[in-house]
Amino acid sequence: MIRPATRADLDSLAALEQASFVVDGVSRRAMAGFLASPASLVLLMEEAGVLLGHLVLRFNARHAIARIYSIAVAEAAKGRGVGRALVAAAEHAARERGRTSVRLEISIDNLASQALFRACGYRVFGEYEDYYEDGGAALRLQKSLA
Repeated sequence: MIRPATRADLDSLAALEQASFVVDGVSRRAMAGFLASPASLVLLMEEAGVLLGHLVLRFNARHAIARIYSIAVAEAAKGRGVGRALVAAAEHAARERGRTSVRLEISIDNLASQALFRACGYRVFGEYEDYYEDGGAALRLQKSLA
């Protein structure tokens, strides 16, 4: 089941971020801010009360592009379509808010995430050098929702 996250989910969301990212994960404080912000939507997928994954989607009132800020899938849930389902739900939410495309950045070293987003129809349109805290580069991807 995919649903919007609430403040009651903060502990499990923060734990999944910490388990998923060595650097540049969303801090507990930032996640709390996303949960409280009307410019953000935090989606989570759970099964029998167990968090399988989450996605943070950001909206900017000045343009029609939504941004996937973070996506994380629990180790035990990898390979089960959780990431793909969360991306589809995020795209649906972006369309509902009148957005025409979705963007994100992915570590140049994160081949699994690159494969997921390419399979979902995202295209590379740029690169950032020295983007992450550890100096790593990021690919910029985008998908048109039209």
